[in-house]
Amino acid sequence: MKNKISDLRNHLFVVLEELSDPESNYDLEKAKVIANVAQTIINSASVENQYLKIVGSSQGSGFIEEGKNENIKTLNERN
Repeated sequence: MKNKISDLRNHLFVVLEELSDPESNYDLEKAKVIANVAQTIINSASVENQYLKIVGSSQGSGFIEEGKNENIKTLNERN
């Protein structure tokens, strides 16, 4: 898969930086559309993750990058 969750995160931070800049003329309606599309993508990944848990699979679409498991294990150990 070409686009990953890290790409989405980077795009959203660019929009956030633009919106935070007092000299920016960034279109607020465009920012709202971007946020809505991003939420839809995130919701889709969440449904995929839930499905993988139900069927007991670890093979997803690739949107959520592998190799980030170290952070998840650390978080789980804390909780």
